[in-house]
Amino acid sequence: MRCVGAVIRDADGRLLLVRRGRPPGEGLWSLPGGRVEAGESDFEAVVREIREETGLDATPGELAGTVWRPPFEIHDYYATVVGGDLRAGDDAADVRWVSEAQLRLLPLTDGLLGFLDGLSGPPR
Repeated sequence: MRCVGAVIRDADGRLLLVRRGRPPGEGLWSLPGGRVEAGESDFEAVVREIREETGLDATPGELAGTVWRPPFEIHDYYATVVGGDLRAGDDAADVRWVSEAQLRLLPLTDGLLGFLDGLSGPPR
């Protein structure tokens, strides 16, 4: 099942995370994202998922990486916030900007920290 996620950092280098409100990963923190709907491009899905889960409008950029968690094939893209108001929505129980130190203290979805540590894209 094709999914997308977004790696979004603010001007202070904090990462945007959502706490999942439903399975899979209920209660865990993760990148905003979700399933690509029929007929939707990855970029369209990234924009929609960010808006639904965080209340923010964003522009997707280059592919940050792909993660395989059967049955999910997750394509994570760098993205930049261009508007909106931060609020948890859709299936997100909470949303927040987190620093590198805070990131390492949160209960994260399996493999997220390793994925983020392995990024070689835009500066963190």
